Amino acid sequence: MKISKRNLHYILLSALVVLSLTLLSCNIFTLPSRIVGEVEKLATKVAPEVIAVETVVVEKEVPVEVTRIVEVEKEVLVTPTSVPPAISTPAQAAETPPPATWGQLDVETQILTEVYRKVNPSVVNIRTDQAEGSGFVWDTEGHIVTNDHVVQGAHDVLVTFADGVSLPAMVVGEDPDSDLAVVEVDPELHELRPVELGDVDAVDVGDRAIAIGNPFGLEGTLTQGIISAKGRSIPALTSFAIPEALQTDAAINPGNSGGPLLDAEGQVIGVNAQIETGSSLVRANTGIGFAIPVNIVKRVVPALITDGRYDHAWLGISGQTYSPAWADALGFPEETRGAYVMLVEPEGPADKAGLRAGTRQTDVLLGSDFGQPVYLEAGGDLIVAIDDQPVKNFDDLLVYLERYTSPDDLVELTVLRGDGRQQVISVTLGKRSQRQP
Repeated sequence: MKISKRNLHYILLSALVVLSLTLLSCNIFTLPSRIVGEVEKLATKVAPEVIAVETVVVEKEVPVEVTRIVEVEKEVLVTPTSVPPAISTPAQAAETPPPATWGQLDVETQILTEVYRKVNPSVVNIRTDQAEGSGFVWDTEGHIVTNDHVVQGAHDVLVTFADGVSLPAMVVGEDPDSDLAVVEVDPELHELRPVELGDVDAVDVGDRAIAIGNPFGLEGTLTQGIISAKGRSIPALTSFAIPEALQTDAAINPGNSGGPLLDAEGQVIGVNAQIETGSSLVRANTGIGFAIPVNIVKRVVPALITDGRYDHAWLGISGQTYSPAWADALGFPEETRGAYVMLVEPEGPADKAGLRAGTRQTDVLLGSDFGQPVYLEAGGDLIVAIDDQPVKNFDDLLVYLERYTSPDDLVELTVLRGDGRQQVISVTLGKRSQRQP
């Protein structure tokens, strides 16, 4: 069928009108109302049989989710609730940070892993012809610190590093009074990574304690716990005591001796030395271990390297911390604190300076010695200060002498005498003789 030119124009115009109305109904765009009216008139005039124009009212559909939120908001406003409104809306909940991963939560594991990575290359296994223990690299010149009881009397010493390399070593210095020793390897034969040293004064009870060593020969073993106590006195290899020892529940077993006790930063705070087993038949950890404090290590080790020995200052007395229960027997005020002198070594520094020990037996029982009762003796001096530093217990005296004095130093002791007088006595310190217990 042939379409006339006029009809073709009608068809094209009708299609344009239909398209425009469709776009308008979908809200894709809007036209001014005047133009819309003209288009509708034109469409009716041009092709009434093709297009039937009707008024269309388009309403925007409200999403279900929005309706739900609005209803919830209305409900919250009408009915008060203990839950804050902000928490009930998805918008507020979206602001809550995502839960941390296990790696972020497990800080303890991260600390232990980092300490081990940092320090283990500095920890060594020490084997001798008589014993086995641990040690740690002190400097880049080949010096390694360990316990004296690990190498004492040894003829052959073998040091094994974390990578399995073993080197022969020689003992260059020993101090049985602090149970410390230094052995030396050839620094040209292995890379040496010295440890970092901490400060025992910065350590608190409850702080993390980490031990790395070779218990029962198992190289590179890490155990951890806390600092259970500070200021313990532990027996040395001689008749003297080691003051300021750290107590820890980190597992320490035979073979850990000489290895480092570390803080959470991987700094050495002590040298593992002893365990309390409660029985001579048990040689394993029971949760009570002791480490020589790093402050003593800092004083002793340099002398062992340069001189092969360390000379401890010696006062020449024995005694105990004064107890208020002794006030009536000794004649001192109950509120007084100090170190009571029970024994003065003949011809020792204290004896030469005129310090007095108790000589008159009282009825105060102190304990027993080989099954025989030991009673408190009156008449001794009560030391209440040294160089103007208060002495509240006997360990205060030991700590001061160990930390701050050397043989031939002059110290001033403030004492209360048995007759109630206070007196200052000057004492020139001597040098300890290494007496066996």
